[in-house]
Amino acid sequence: MDCKWKDAAINPGNSGGALIDAEGTLIGINTAIYSRTGGSLGIGFAIPVSSARKIMEQIIQNGVVIRGWIGVEAQEITQELAESFGLPDTNGALIAGVVRGSPADQAGIKPGDVLLAVGKNDIRDPQAMLDVIAALKPGDEAAFRLRRAKSVNELKVKIGQRPPGAKKKRQEMEDD
Repeated sequence: MDCKWKDAAINPGNSGGALIDAEGTLIGINTAIYSRTGGSLGIGFAIPVSSARKIMEQIIQNGVVIRGWIGVEAQEITQELAESFGLPDTNGALIAGVVRGSPADQAGIKPGDVLLAVGKNDIRDPQAMLDVIAALKPGDEAAFRLRRAKSVNELKVKIGQRPPGAKKKRQEMEDD
């Protein structure tokens, strides 16, 4: 891939500013910089313009950003966990916890399940899981392919919207 730019300085105070290419095309919104010196030498982070556009459209349409939510806590599957659970590989997201009464709970997802796919989207890790679920519309139903013990099952999950008290419920789940 031929890149038109090599780097872009992001100085303290640039957060929220446009990240553009050499032709002036918006490619992202600057969010942060990791720098050992406090200057522009370091690693810059930006929200891709495609994500910023979706967020902007939701705020204009709904007044808030609405993302799909199912109420699970997921964990990466390390090689050690894969061996311990007898999994064939490290693909998927290990469900570490399920919020009581959440869409995942109502659909029958259990701690210890491994989420392999949502619809036609393969899930390789917890971040991919979050991205795919967040993109789903609350109220829609999606097919979740899960590994439980030695079998692979498919469950239908009605996607929800994260309730205002979800962080508190997650804490309750962790306290159990």
